[in-house]
Amino acid sequence: MTTLESGVEPLTLSFMGANYVARESGYPGGEDWGPFDAATNAAFQPINSYAERLDGLLGQIAAAGFESIDLWLAHLNWRWATREHVLIARHALSHHGLRVATLAGNFGSTRSELEAACRLATALDVDVLGGMGDVLRADRAGAEEVLREHGVRFAYENHPERDPQEVLDLIGDASDVLGVAIDTGWWATHGYDPVQAFRDLRERVFYVHLKDVARAGEPHLTCAHSEGVVDIPACVDELLASGYAGGMSIEHEPYDHDPTAECIRMREVLEAQLAGTKAAADG
Repeated sequence: MTTLESGVEPLTLSFMGANYVARESGYPGGEDWGPFDAATNAAFQPINSYAERLDGLLGQIAAAGFESIDLWLAHLNWRWATREHVLIARHALSHHGLRVATLAGNFGSTRSELEAACRLATALDVDVLGGMGDVLRADRAGAEEVLREHGVRFAYENHPERDPQEVLDLIGDASDVLGVAIDTGWWATHGYDPVQAFRDLRERVFYVHLKDVARAGEPHLTCAHSEGVVDIPACVDELLASGYAGGMSIEHEPYDHDPTAECIRMREVLEAQLAGTKAAADG
């Protein structure tokens, strides 16, 4: 079996698998994440159709010019993934030349659930979980032990938290295994400046989700970069100024249309910004 390229490479721009949250439902529109998540899990869990369905998904991402993805758990979930699912996923990822930067989603509320997520990450040669999990509220000490045992880091993604101190209180002081995955869109939804969030959390940033939202306040509706209220270029500039050299996920999860073309444009704009910054530093 071919060994996968994996891990968070310096300043890699990854495609967030959850960008296709409404793909299996036919992009009907709406404002509720839950039914789309459930429909995607239901579509991908059956093993007899998994290879074909995953190949189509990954082929679309690779054709969009991405070499790295954040593998969304609805496409391969620790709750239902079998050894055969994992073998199929490894083959498909290798076939399409895609590196898995992080697993993305919810990693459970108990120690045993987090262990299952870590086992899946290890089976895919992934060392970063990027998302949420009530296990940090229920048993943070146990979570730290599990993460160290498996050599996996948990980058907690802000969603309900309204200021960075809430995130820091949740993840505690175990900076070797617990950090943050900054979601710029959710900070904006709560009316907190994402650039300031980077400054507040700079010592604990493991990963970044670059997301724009149409407006502050609920509902949390994403849009293409530069079309909403998040200053994505300023966020990237702040990251680079802080010395951050991890990965960055391009995230846009519309419920009413395929976001592929928008994600391509966002990648191209970000690549140009990164290249310009490097040229200026070299000059």
